Amino acid sequence: MEPIFVTGAGVVSAIGVGKEETLRSLRSGITGIREMQFLPSCHRDLPVGEIRLSNEEMKVMLGPEDDPLLTRNALIGRLALREALQDACLDAKTIEMAHLVSATTVGGMDRREVLHAGEKDGDSLRAAIATYNCADCTEMIAEPFGHFASLSTVSTACSSATNAIITGANMLRCGMADIVVAGGAECLTMFHLNGFNTLMILDSHQCKPFDKERAGLNLGEGAAYLVLETAASASKRGVKPLCRLSGFGNACDAYHQTASSPEGEGAVLAMRQALNRANLKPGDIQYVNAHGTGTPNNDESESHAIMRVFGEDIPPVSSTKSFTGHTTSASGSIEAVFCIMALEQQFLPVNLNWHQPMDNGIIPVTNPHPQTELRHVMSNAFGFGGNDSSLILSKVDV
Repeated sequence: MEPIFVTGAGVVSAIGVGKEETLRSLRSGITGIREMQFLPSCHRDLPVGEIRLSNEEMKVMLGPEDDPLLTRNALIGRLALREALQDACLDAKTIEMAHLVSATTVGGMDRREVLHAGEKDGDSLRAAIATYNCADCTEMIAEPFGHFASLSTVSTACSSATNAIITGANMLRCGMADIVVAGGAECLTMFHLNGFNTLMILDSHQCKPFDKERAGLNLGEGAAYLVLETAASASKRGVKPLCRLSGFGNACDAYHQTASSPEGEGAVLAMRQALNRANLKPGDIQYVNAHGTGTPNNDESESHAIMRVFGEDIPPVSSTKSFTGHTTSASGSIEAVFCIMALEQQFLPVNLNWHQPMDNGIIPVTNPHPQTELRHVMSNAFGFGGNDSSLILSKVDV
């Protein structure tokens, strides 16, 4: 297929606001999973990957904002989107030619919770609550930056942001656009935390992906956006690509509403699609950023899937959710930015908190120094219902 370049990226998570701070944390092995500070939950025993900024502090960073109903989700998304646009040298005029595809699942639930607690009835409450669906979140994120050519919203649970990137790539392939900004944003909410806690898949300690004693995931929050661009557009604008989106795949095994299939069927299909689209063999991949939630089911299923795809020559694999927590709908784009950093800086993001191998599972990376040059890296994002997606990001000279 014609080259699709990534010409800009922005990221916000528990380990940093912006790429520079994020890279320092990744390379230093500093986790952002701590005791909750801003989420008003009674479950103080559950560690989370919170962004260490209040809503008011984010508003100061972004500039004056007099909308009292602005969601935390939108604030986080704006920080990441602003960096991505600046990174790609997109100004207000150029944005009119760019399309935005943004992903979320909880939308503006954080504001709904505040409003519901503060007002028992009334038209104002109902009107406010009606504005905080997922699509409204996309509009809120986009609003300060100008008029995008179009706005779209993707919501496929934990594969949402990856599927937003795939949607953007397909828009470029089909000639619908020359520039697409794609990614996702997700903030922590009580609805969010309580739902996962009801599923009994949250760890009361820092998560341990792919470890024998893994006990569940930690939830996190964050946002990231990639600027995807055709080769012709990037050349015309004179921007230097960060990397190439060389492959992508999406598949659904429909095995269960929440659990992954034991043999990772959907994951296998997604990874193989991505490899085929990139015209690569499994041995061409030098690093896999796994979905790696830390739950017994996911890590076993993903291990089997990776073994099926790569055979005996499994490349280095790690889960960076040990840094950020599981940022659900935003995780795919956040981890794609981590993969871009790995390509640019030639390091392996390590798998924190790993101590002993799980039965019949992969052994993740704990050494940041690659044994060979990183040229092609894979990023996995798997959602509830078996909606599984994979990306392959490549150095621009290959």
